[in-house]
Amino acid sequence: MTWDIALVFLLLAAVFTCFVWEKFPPDLIAVALLLALVGLGLLSPKDALSVFGNAAPMTVGAMFILSAALVKSGAIDRISVLVERSASWPYPIVLIVLVLVVAAISAFINNTPVVVVFLPVVLTLARRMKLAPSKLLIPLSYAAVLGGTCTLIGTSTNLVVNGIITAKGEPAFSMFELGWLGLPVTVIGAIYLAFCGKRLLPDRAMLTSILSEEERREYLTEAFVQSDSPVVGKTLQEAGLTRGRGVRVLEIVRDGIALYIEPHLVKLKAGDRLILSCRPKGIAHTRRLEGIDLATELDLGLEQIAAHEGSLVEAVITPHSSLVGRSLREIQFRQRFRMVVLAVHRKGENVREQFDSIPLQGGDVVLMMGTDQAIDALNQNEDLMLFDRARVPAKTRPGNIALVVGVIAAAVTAAALEWVPIELGALAGCVIICLAGCLKTTEAYGAIEWNILFLIYGMLAMGLALEQTGAAAWLASLIVDGVLAHVPAAHQAIVMLACIYLVTTVLTEILSNNAVAALMAPIALSVAAEMGVDPRAFIVAVTFAASAAFATPIGYQTNTYVYGIGGYRFGDFLKIGLPLNATCFATALIVIPRIWPF
Repeated sequence: MTWDIALVFLLLAAVFTCFVWEKFPPDLIAVALLLALVGLGLLSPKDALSVFGNAAPMTVGAMFILSAALVKSGAIDRISVLVERSASWPYPIVLIVLVLVVAAISAFINNTPVVVVFLPVVLTLARRMKLAPSKLLIPLSYAAVLGGTCTLIGTSTNLVVNGIITAKGEPAFSMFELGWLGLPVTVIGAIYLAFCGKRLLPDRAMLTSILSEEERREYLTEAFVQSDSPVVGKTLQEAGLTRGRGVRVLEIVRDGIALYIEPHLVKLKAGDRLILSCRPKGIAHTRRLEGIDLATELDLGLEQIAAHEGSLVEAVITPHSSLVGRSLREIQFRQRFRMVVLAVHRKGENVREQFDSIPLQGGDVVLMMGTDQAIDALNQNEDLMLFDRARVPAKTRPGNIALVVGVIAAAVTAAALEWVPIELGALAGCVIICLAGCLKTTEAYGAIEWNILFLIYGMLAMGLALEQTGAAAWLASLIVDGVLAHVPAAHQAIVMLACIYLVTTVLTEILSNNAVAALMAPIALSVAAEMGVDPRAFIVAVTFAASAAFATPIGYQTNTYVYGIGGYRFGDFLKIGLPLNATCFATALIVIPRIWPF
């Protein structure tokens, strides 16, 4: 081992630690890694910048745009309506239909928007079948993951590995080559979820379950501060208008302008109009305050806000929401949406205190309360998706569906017949869709998940450093020597295949799948060279294992997305996901050597 190799592994360990720590975004860590590799002399600036010439990230970006166009066209909405009609069927049949339909769509477009579009469908199915949503949400995520393993463009992981092997002179994957393994695993996965899902999946209540019965019985009303009121000049806290008294001030309107509410700072003035949310005891307390008149006592009475009336609602922050990275206080959530946030659910935990200062993340579940008018307006907002109301799809022209589907089909066909490389076909499709007006250029750029692209670039640089410093060859030699010393010659290749698969899948459960693919592909190539065998089998194992992550909610982005929505705990994924991981592993060991012999 040289000093350069030792330094590469030290950097790799530091990157893994930062990924698990989650203090900084993975894409920021990856870019910092690229700069560190140059700064430490492990890569020349020219070599480091050469990763930006890799076709894989460009293809991934183009597929994000094509996926967004397909979603906006309404094509997936029409398919989802058909799935929604299966609510009267038995649970196993519904699961098989759901998994196969979602997998079929995910095989050709990015799986995250597929999960987002099918989320309200699954929630509706759960209500009609009288099931907890947790019985269907994990299968929805797993279906998207399984579908992505069936084609070259099904997931960014496949494209990343394809870009690496073509850069090394290996033949590129054909469009449907990975389907030899992906299709049987998808069918087996659908059957497994259909017949074991109801028993293994938890019966989890959603976020509203954390509220007490009294908290569910809140009223919305208005109050006015009279000129002679003793509360004039006092803060809300000093005036006794606090949560402890059963009163929640949603908004202060002064001279027709809604003020940002800071209970310790805002002082009441005569003429202020207060929008209040009160529990029964809070109404009595507010009525006793001198100089504050409840407007609703003068006319129609109080309007009760209860869950069954739709005024207590849950919503999820969408992946591309403009709210991501900003706190509720920063965006002035109450004033912007006319809703009060009661709690935030993130990664299995309910946050009920000081959540207004926490930066929001995609997949966060927010429990809110407000008027029906405010909720109706919120239902048309693309930043949040309400759970208990039908999603309002964007208005599109019927002709857009045929055009977008035709463009995607043409790109796939051209790549499958090897007329043009997939990166050029996908890019041409993006241009045609934008020129036709199916997607604005700003929407196209907004659809690209730039953080994933920069994560890929950074990890491609690490893969290049592993190769150029000799670290990949050194590690491959170490692994191969261990296998040769302890395994009979007849079984060495299959044991090595199993080792590569297991290492990849374990890393994928705790790290980004794209990062793991970029790291393991060069090692797999080095192992094959050291053993003197065809590397195709090892590369397929890396490609598949880097996507087939089912045992943790952080192993794949769709798992993370449904984690909070379904009220899951970490162990729920282990219980249902480990058997599926084992099934995928066994199937891969049977199929790969037969389709891609050593």
